[in-house]
Amino acid sequence: MKHIRTLWKFSRPHTIGGTVISLSTLYVIASEEHGLGIRADLWLLSIITGICCNIFIVGINQIQDIEIDRINKPYLPLVSGELTVPTAKIIVYSCAVLSLIISAFVSFYLMLVIAAALAIGWAYSMPPLYLKQHHLPAAIAVTTVRGLIVNLGAFMIFNYKINNSLDIPWNVKVLTGFIIAFSIAISWFKDLPDVEGDERHHIKTLAILYSGRFALIAGNIIVMLAYIFSVCVNYINLLDSGATRQNTVLLYGHASLGLLFILNSFSIKISSGISIKKFYMRFWLFFFAEYILYLTAYI
Repeated sequence: MKHIRTLWKFSRPHTIGGTVISLSTLYVIASEEHGLGIRADLWLLSIITGICCNIFIVGINQIQDIEIDRINKPYLPLVSGELTVPTAKIIVYSCAVLSLIISAFVSFYLMLVIAAALAIGWAYSMPPLYLKQHHLPAAIAVTTVRGLIVNLGAFMIFNYKINNSLDIPWNVKVLTGFIIAFSIAISWFKDLPDVEGDERHHIKTLAILYSGRFALIAGNIIVMLAYIFSVCVNYINLLDSGATRQNTVLLYGHASLGLLFILNSFSIKISSGISIKKFYMRFWLFFFAEYILYLTAYI
């Protein structure tokens, strides 16, 4: 049990949850006309592949950033001594190889999608590129993986395998746009609790270059605009095609989540490290809620 708990902490479970729920939602949308059991094998293998890819990305980051995490995240397994670096390397490289093997079994194109995600994850954390060192390349990397590769890449594979189509429906485009905005904010917000360690190691995050307040306000504005855009698109669609269950759920769901997000944005005390960490974890709940909203609309 101790080893399982250590691996669980090392895998950064909130990111694993984001991968699982995003892939599940996209599969549900793609299989809407056929029922969820149409390609359950495809869903399961994609989930396993996504989890392995996710563990590689977050794991290689922890291996590279041990000294930074001694200041920012002393509870992580590599810093606390629960996990050794050689063992961590075995885990992350095994996950990378496993994700490529399983994805190749599913589809050559899925393997390309996974390879792209692995490459960006490596470039984000490792020299010589070390994209996380500068806030703009870091935001582009996070957005590309979470927003484009996962949403558009995975959906197109699901859609082709299930419906023999590469068309991307309006709802997936809106969802992708929303997640792109959310991913930009994630790339800024995740650095808010880590200013001390990042500053000592010359990581030029938005919070360091400008201020934590600036990063917070900018991220909240981007996400609020995404909620407003989603509400407007769903309202127009409701007027055009009528008050279907999907249109109604997505319209009122986005409106409700947008209001809750506004309330949450005023809950943070930028001078309190504990408040910042709580805010960031609640922010991930809104990420999950977006996919749950689409699941609710399409199941």
